[in-house]
Amino acid sequence: MRKTLVGPRLRALRRERKQTQAEMAQALGVSPAYVNLLENNQRSLSVQMLMALTETYNVDWRDLVKDDAATQLTDLRHAMQDPVFTDAAPDLTELRAALDHAPKLVSRLLQLHQAHRSTLEKVMRMGSSGVLPDLTATSPETIIHDFFRNHRNHFDELECAAEAVRAEMPGRPDDIYGDLKTRLATLHGITVTLERVHDMPDSLRVYDARRKVLRISEALDHPNRIFQLAHVLGLVEFPDVFDSLTAGAGLQEGSGLGRCRVELANYFAAALLMPYDEILSLAETTRYDVDRISAAFSVSFEQVCHRLTTLQRDGAKGVPFFFLRIDKAGNVSKRFNSTSFHLAEYGGACPVWNIHNTFTSPGVILPQFVELPDGERFFTISRTTDRPVFSRDTQERRLAVALGCEMSHADRIGYAAPYRVSEKGLFSKIGINCQMCPRQSCSQRAHQPLHMDLPLDTNRRGNTRYES
Repeated sequence: MRKTLVGPRLRALRRERKQTQAEMAQALGVSPAYVNLLENNQRSLSVQMLMALTETYNVDWRDLVKDDAATQLTDLRHAMQDPVFTDAAPDLTELRAALDHAPKLVSRLLQLHQAHRSTLEKVMRMGSSGVLPDLTATSPETIIHDFFRNHRNHFDELECAAEAVRAEMPGRPDDIYGDLKTRLATLHGITVTLERVHDMPDSLRVYDARRKVLRISEALDHPNRIFQLAHVLGLVEFPDVFDSLTAGAGLQEGSGLGRCRVELANYFAAALLMPYDEILSLAETTRYDVDRISAAFSVSFEQVCHRLTTLQRDGAKGVPFFFLRIDKAGNVSKRFNSTSFHLAEYGGACPVWNIHNTFTSPGVILPQFVELPDGERFFTISRTTDRPVFSRDTQERRLAVALGCEMSHADRIGYAAPYRVSEKGLFSKIGINCQMCPRQSCSQRAHQPLHMDLPLDTNRRGNTRYES
């Protein structure tokens, strides 16, 4: 059984009450030495002490035992690997000591790094306009992404809601379209209509809440029609759950809050169509064969990849994946992450990563072993995914998706089985993007790094015009 260490939170609680260790000890009926040991994580918290703290200080016991250490340690480790720090990064022992003994200082440092990251993102988005945005404001997209990542891209409230609905829909996956239409009609009075493309030229789904009519475009294929029904069902059947979750996202009223609800509704839809225990069992049995999972649940390749990133339930975890989707210009239109890896946070623009090669081989899964400049190694698979076509003018609206994990999990994935990790040259040297990549002599470099000057000798021409 894992020990419960609460040193930093106990110290913060005592300081909020403006008490000395002796005064807290007297209030709890223990010795000052014992309080000192608890604050320095030299003793774990007993059930009796937990009850004494909650009764004496009127605090929620869940706030005391909440364990964010793993996420904070990962965030701190990656912050220390940022190219802005040129010397050797602190080792794990030093980082853990900082979390144990200076949690507020660590929190401030991570906030500062977050501001640094947001500033870089905004500078890179300036393009040629020269218009400088508010560099201190965090974008709604970043807040939403961090909100999902801080929950490890797993929301048990939505999983339970989806499981409750699915238990009342015993039909097989090929019956679920009819089951969803019936549930929307009988429980919520919502009529579903399938519309011609020319009647909905700019929309794939329109829900008229006043008339209780849900219009679905025939441009959507069958799996995506089902997904849209499940999406709307979640919003109309569990509004309180969505309100509760979005209240903790740190977003103001407006498009950002709406965007967050959309992403949470998508999560619900995926959980409904691919129940947790069933997909985890099949994923482990097939060694994460996305096509076989897709066939079993009658869902799309992209939907399976997205769902695999959410399998992080305590006691029943799948491989911690990250997921990205890009267009042919390299723009990232979706990213989800059950980790805090740099590649998932910022990546997608490096041409050495073969997610960009998928457009020349539509529908083909491309596996790749990659290594970042800081030495982190990952295994990824990439493939194109088709989007609805509205007319001859918008054909080939393909996107590319990538699913990846840290190398320590690659042996659980069948796509990695044919390769030998010890093979020379197996790992492709990629970067986050050119503006943040410190690699030298990269023939694919398209921009000067923002944080460093590459060596340049007028008498020598290197692989690119940015360095000799």
